[in-house]
Amino acid sequence: MDPIKGETLLKVQQLRDQFDNLEKHTQWGIDFVEKYTKFVKERSEIELNYARQIRNLSKKYQPKKKEEDENKYTWCRAFHSTLNELNDYAGQHELIAENMMSQIIAELTRYAQEIKTERKSHFHDGRKAQQQIEASWKQLELCKRKFERDCKEADRAQQYFEKLDADINVTKADVEKARQQAQMRHQMASDSKNEYSSYLQKFNQEQNEHYYTIIPNIFQKIQAMEEKRIERMGESLKTFAEVDRQILPIIGKCLDGITEAAESIEPKNDSSQVIESYKSGFEPPGDVEFEDYGQAMKRTVSETSLTNSRSDNKADRSSKGKSKTLWPFIKKNKGSNPEDFSHLPPEQRRKKLQAKIDDINKDIQKEMDQRDALTKMKEVYIKNPQMGDPNSVDPRLAEIAHNIEKLQAEAQKFEGWLAEVEGRMPVKSDPPRRTSALYETQNSTPPTTTNNNNCAQDRESPDGSYTEEPSSEVQSEVQSKVQPETAESGDEFDDPDEEMLPTIGTCKALYQFEGVNEGTISVTEGELLYVIEEDKGDGWTRVRRNEEEEGYVPTSYVEVFLDSNAKDS
Repeated sequence: MDPIKGETLLKVQQLRDQFDNLEKHTQWGIDFVEKYTKFVKERSEIELNYARQIRNLSKKYQPKKKEEDENKYTWCRAFHSTLNELNDYAGQHELIAENMMSQIIAELTRYAQEIKTERKSHFHDGRKAQQQIEASWKQLELCKRKFERDCKEADRAQQYFEKLDADINVTKADVEKARQQAQMRHQMASDSKNEYSSYLQKFNQEQNEHYYTIIPNIFQKIQAMEEKRIERMGESLKTFAEVDRQILPIIGKCLDGITEAAESIEPKNDSSQVIESYKSGFEPPGDVEFEDYGQAMKRTVSETSLTNSRSDNKADRSSKGKSKTLWPFIKKNKGSNPEDFSHLPPEQRRKKLQAKIDDINKDIQKEMDQRDALTKMKEVYIKNPQMGDPNSVDPRLAEIAHNIEKLQAEAQKFEGWLAEVEGRMPVKSDPPRRTSALYETQNSTPPTTTNNNNCAQDRESPDGSYTEEPSSEVQSEVQSKVQPETAESGDEFDDPDEEMLPTIGTCKALYQFEGVNEGTISVTEGELLYVIEEDKGDGWTRVRRNEEEEGYVPTSYVEVFLDSNAKDS
């Protein structure tokens, strides 16, 4: 016998009484496939949720438009690169979920339906073969019982015949009848025997075919189905790992990108950027002088000098008054920023002005490019009138010329401010008017001396605040105060017959001030002066040194002490 066939027969003999258990086992195998499919599906959902959370996290920390200045620092760029790499990292986890869905879940779902149909077919054939062999067995039992019954009837008929044949009182007719009956019964028993024998041979053949051919074939198909299912489970488990393994190189590149971004950080460059962004351009202040309050203040005596008692009282008051704010603890005035960026420290102001000039030059270049293009178009129209009217271009050319002129004037204005900041332009020598004095004072740095503690530059006041560009109202008021009425009365300060204004208080010069413009007066640090007109809101105070010297000084450069009568009035 073929050893493979013998092994199969042995398996059949071992499983023929476990057909129902085998059916349960195969059903459990299919349920396990569906269970594993559900497991992979939940894993893919976890990957999708994880990827979504990573993407949201990356999006949440992406720099906003107002944070675009962060890009100039290497550590900020490194973090932004990390966010981008993290976004790609999330995409790889989405790829895991997608591949699991297509390569495992979809395949196993389809295969589960196929194996269900195949299993149903195999067990249907097995049950059908089982029913057929059982029906044949029942038919064999019927033939066997009929043969047994006919044999018993034949024996009884034979005994009855022999009994009548021995009885002398029975007629020959009855004996003959009994003999015929016995023969008929014997014939029926013989026929039943032949029928039973024939069906028995048929049953044995069917049974042999059932157990050695039909059932083994069905079991072999079921076994192949099971082995295929187990093999598919193994392939799916391998795919489960490979789906993850396929993205590892990309994940590695993402992590390498984060590492490269971290290695690209340049601390020294970033700190230089901070210095470049925030350096003010101010010079450090000079040494603070010792003020000896134990001795009377020595000063040059003149006719108009203040009395010792008055000056001493004012000096005491000054020590209790506002204190000088030293660099770098200056504060900027709040409010709208002026056009010339004078509210900024010198270096920052220079950068802003340069950036503004660059933007204006770009706009000028755009306008010039449009002008050149329109000029060429006009030349084409002149040469080829059928293409268009040359005069139709003139309005636009005129508009562009006006725009260029306007932009150039704007650029020249900012370049003037820039030159003042950089010290490339001399002090303005405008016609004598208060406006120029104010502008010049606020945009120039007093000469540095051993006794000068002033460190403010540009438009910064000595006390650390920044004064804004004077409005038109202030300018007109200042001009009315400072500009001499040459058309009518001449120089007000040179007119000996002019009535002198009464003093309303005293002031002490906190800083040295060079009054180079008409209407202003120069003072030295620590000098005591009379106040004849207090600040009207334009940033200037009118003072007098003697009967012939008076003028305006910046209010922020002096400390004013008004008389009680002046305050009451």
